[in-house]
Amino acid sequence: MRVVSGRYKGKALKAVPGNSTRPTTDKVKEAIFNIIGPYFNGGICLDLFAGSGGLGIEALSRGAEKAIFVDRDGKAIHTIYDNLKTCDLESRAEVYRNDFKRALKAIRKREISFDYIFLDPPYAKQQLQEILEIIDTNTLLNNEGVIVCEHSSEVEMPKTVGHLTQIKEETYGIITISIYSWSS
Repeated sequence: MRVVSGRYKGKALKAVPGNSTRPTTDKVKEAIFNIIGPYFNGGICLDLFAGSGGLGIEALSRGAEKAIFVDRDGKAIHTIYDNLKTCDLESRAEVYRNDFKRALKAIRKREISFDYIFLDPPYAKQQLQEILEIIDTNTLLNNEGVIVCEHSSEVEMPKTVGHLTQIKEETYGIITISIYSWSS
């Protein structure tokens, strides 16, 4: 696993020890950023269910200004810190050990909204529609922002959730990427 492109291209990233997470493959990561980027001129991203932090770190490497990483697994949090240190990105990141509901509630209180939101929850417990509803209800996505949902190809995502509209869906074997944006 590595940073695919941008300022930190080629930097090796550690995976979370054990079988509790499933890192996004470099092929899928590259496909995601080719769709939503490929490079950014600033912006804030949220890597929810961050695992190793690979998606948020890729966004930072490609020009995002800041990233917030959230995961509830202690091993994942340590791995994110290690990967941020490897890329010298600690000053551009916030890392929190929390479940998604508490994290989104805390973010809402801080009145932060995001340009890029990455959602890659465990496939067995996916609650993507509920998460999208929380993001929509609390206006956590900027008008020009995008949400990237990684899920099992067996899961069919809704075309709209509140003000969020699916703008793209691509399948890579057993993984599907659904991308949403804000629509008025």
